[in-house]
Amino acid sequence: VQLQASGGGLVQAGGSLRLSCAASGRTFSSYTMGWFRQAPGKEREFVAAVRRSLGTTYYADSVKGRFTISRDNAKNTVYLQINSLKPEDTAVYHCAAALGVILPMIRIPSSYDYWGQGTQVTVSS
Repeated sequence: VQLQASGGGLVQAGGSLRLSCAASGRTFSSYTMGWFRQAPGKEREFVAAVRRSLGTTYYADSVKGRFTISRDNAKNTVYLQINSLKPEDTAVYHCAAALGVILPMIRIPSSYDYWGQGTQVTVSS
């Protein structure tokens, strides 16, 4: 699976962006999809995930209520709608795919098998 993230940019605090992650291959619906972010000098952190089967979603506490993850299996694409952006949301956002991940591990980067190159989100105050 190859992943291509897009949609990042420079926005003012309070603004919105919609990130997209397009996946190659015919088995997209078999993967749990996740978004992670990494700010300069910090470790990569979990943002959100959507399971492969029921489409159940999970969020980091820091983004709950502001971010929405969704997937369109017909388009092999996962989205991250981010609203009410804050300067601390500034980071490179990566999408990732996991073929088999148990729920306790869904927030762990090493649980994911494939990664996109990332898209930069910069929020100005």
